[in-house]
Amino acid sequence: MNKDIIDWVFSFFHLILLIGVIIYAVVSLFMGNTVRFGVIMACLAAYYFLVLHKNVMKEIRKNKKKGGTGENKK
Repeated sequence: MNKDIIDWVFSFFHLILLIGVIIYAVVSLFMGNTVRFGVIMACLAAYYFLVLHKNVMKEIRKNKKKGGTGENKK
């Protein structure tokens, strides 16, 4: 299988999980469980800064260097 397809599926799966966790945290907040909301959001923030931030910034720099997101410019 093509590596790009595997990377895309992996990224999409994790995006769906991330959205689900955020929805779960917001539902917990509306049900009155602010501690659960706070813990989930703190863990997501820590995960972003410890795992994702470096790669996100690298991808942004790469796209700026290439001149955009790959769309045709006219």
